[in-house]
Amino acid sequence: MMLFRSSAAICGALVALAVSVTVARSESRGGHANAVVDAASGDAVVGAASMYNPFKPGKEEGGPKTASGERYNPSDWAAAIKTTLRRKFGGVQFGERPKYALVEAVGKKVIVKINDVGPLRPGRIIDFNERTMRHFDPSLERGVIKDVKVSPLAGDDWTLGPVG
Repeated sequence: MMLFRSSAAICGALVALAVSVTVARSESRGGHANAVVDAASGDAVVGAASMYNPFKPGKEEGGPKTASGERYNPSDWAAAIKTTLRRKFGGVQFGERPKYALVEAVGKKVIVKINDVGPLRPGRIIDFNERTMRHFDPSLERGVIKDVKVSPLAGDDWTLGPVG
């Protein structure tokens, strides 16, 4: 009987611990989402987004370099901002660390690194790499996503990927 009570007490303690860890994790995620939204408020740009892939097999080993000097990687959470918005997004200069932005569209939010710039088509403000585009358009059938809100994030301590 004594062994049963001890086992029940241990099980109860483990369940309580598991519940408190789960609650703490969900609260910290919510806090991160709120911190991102707070850090991104005010400087948003709204326009259309499309996808780009400058990689041409055989042209450059490992893919072409982006404006920040990193190699283009279709698997990163990354994007190229319109050249005329370069200053608003902290410069995006060769050899410097990439900048970060909160991107909101079609009811989803994601943090991406802005590691490239380009002369995008009229009306477009950002070009996503493949992974980022698939987040907003899993089938890649849209081609262009309208009403995309892009907000620069200060600093470089951001976790890339979906928010919220």
